Amino acid sequence: MIYRIIHCADLHLDSPLRGLSASADAPVEALRTASRRAFENLIDLAIAESVAVVLIAGDIFDGDWKDWHTGQFFARGLARLAAAGVRVVAISGNHDAASEISRKLESAWPEQARLLDHKKPQSVHFHDLALSIHGRSFPTRAVYDNIALDYPRPREGHLNIGLLHTALDGGDGHEPYAPCTLPQLRDFGYDYWALGHVHVRAERSQNPWIVFPGNLQARHINEAGEKGATLITVEDRRIISVTHVPLDVLRWQRITVDVSTCADADAVEATWLAAIRAAAAAAGDRMLAARGRIHGASPAHAELAANPAAMQDRLRNVALAALTEGALWLERIELDTTPPTGPAPPDPDAEPLLHLLTALPADPAIAQLAAWARELLNKAPGLRDTLADDHPAIALDRGDMPESLLAQAHALLRARLAGG
Repeated sequence: MIYRIIHCADLHLDSPLRGLSASADAPVEALRTASRRAFENLIDLAIAESVAVVLIAGDIFDGDWKDWHTGQFFARGLARLAAAGVRVVAISGNHDAASEISRKLESAWPEQARLLDHKKPQSVHFHDLALSIHGRSFPTRAVYDNIALDYPRPREGHLNIGLLHTALDGGDGHEPYAPCTLPQLRDFGYDYWALGHVHVRAERSQNPWIVFPGNLQARHINEAGEKGATLITVEDRRIISVTHVPLDVLRWQRITVDVSTCADADAVEATWLAAIRAAAAAAGDRMLAARGRIHGASPAHAELAANPAAMQDRLRNVALAALTEGALWLERIELDTTPPTGPAPPDPDAEPLLHLLTALPADPAIAQLAAWARELLNKAPGLRDTLADDHPAIALDRGDMPESLLAQAHALLRARLAGG
């Protein structure tokens, strides 16, 4: 017997725009509805592939939403799956556990959909498929215990899958919820661990399979790249293929362009335009939401530095003109070039400022700022996701502000001196 399973996680339905609507040209409607349309793509895939079971490894919702519309949308999606004969097994993640409404919504789920309990691990046995799903929902937003330790032993004669919302052994930028280790999961005896919480797709093991599918739809530039779900094919209680299927409807992308060989602004424009077209082609028929960065020790530096705002507008305009309307939104374009011969000898008048920048990392005020940033991010767990990875608070929390941001200040000052 051959059948298919979809493993997805971190749907974050109706995730807030996180300040992007403040940008005058932001595609607010496309951003606002992206998570819903990606979920609809998931349903379409399940029906088209005659999938037997959809597994959702937590964070269906995005915190304590204010009305029932988000939950009703999800329930209608479950009804579509049920009408097509697709069963659903889900667990709550940290964001789901934060919502009072989502806890009351389960009564609206169809009979073929099951949300596993948060009090203790549960198992769902599909005897017609010789398949057993084991898992546990989050009882609260923050779970720091290793809840996988209490999961049931594998059922003999069945394919066994563990459904777990976890940071595993640590996920960059993710809270260390439900920590566990790869050796522990490997030794458990399950055939597949369907994980959630980390938004980057990762196959952490193939024997057995231990997989983060990543989130279904990226929400900001720190979740750049292709997003979707994992399609599993099973034959005679054995997994024969595990495939990533892109389902996102809006693709976030960092577009970094090296203009070291560009002689002037025209050459920079041509190089930039080629990169934009390549990124748009890779995104397919999705809208591309991009952050551009122009960098390199370039002969064109002085021309770019003479009027950065005008150059940014020029690059923005040629990119938008080159693509179909609505195919591209440029969140930001950063100009980060330097003179081709390297830093110029500093102006004597600038020496005191350069010395001040050099001494700043040792200033106790920097350590105090880092402590304040860390305290702020710990007290507001959702804040970290709202900030760009180059935001000063994130840099301070990582402890790299003295090295990275001050180095950028040095480079910028010297470049400006070289450019007059």
